[in-house]
Amino acid sequence: MSVRDTSIDPRLLKSAREEFIANGFIKADLKRICENAGVTTGAVYKRYKGKEELFQAVVKDAADKMDSFIKLRTEIDFAGMSDDQIRSTWIMDEEYVLNMFRMIWGFRKDLVILLEKSSGTSYENYEHDFALRMTEAYMQYYLETKKRGLAKADISEAQMHVLCTSFWTSIYEPFIHKMTWKEIEEHCGVMCRFFNWTEAIGLL
Repeated sequence: MSVRDTSIDPRLLKSAREEFIANGFIKADLKRICENAGVTTGAVYKRYKGKEELFQAVVKDAADKMDSFIKLRTEIDFAGMSDDQIRSTWIMDEEYVLNMFRMIWGFRKDLVILLEKSSGTSYENYEHDFALRMTEAYMQYYLETKKRGLAKADISEAQMHVLCTSFWTSIYEPFIHKMTWKEIEEHCGVMCRFFNWTEAIGLL
């Protein structure tokens, strides 16, 4: 009975990650991925149906973590939150933003693949889809804040979508531009001056 060579999997994923970063999904070459990993194409097809399934394996951890991040912000029991807790969700200081960057830092390369290199895959609209889901989350918070009389500004869903897209682009772009951690820390200060959610919703 043959024993599966488990050393192949991390080598294959590492090689695929480098190939997708360099060339994107469409131009990525499966043969080159195999050569750089020191495996045969047969070894790939024993594990994956093809290049797209291999792509999905590379980005799975990043996609799952971002999905969990969204779920935490959409599956909320507002009945259990006080007015002060609702207010605090809109206060964005540098530490709050840095925590989001810290969350992403460990899988930043895979996030860039999702955002920039996924054309031709099921993830090709990832950035837009993420912004839509975050808009839904932000609207829930906004409508609850408004219902409690804690916000005076009127914001439509379309306006919220534009705001969310702009905000999250400011989160993504530092990774796309390969900012160092020090540069990201400096960027946080700029972001917090530029985006003021309490002013945007007219928090009372």
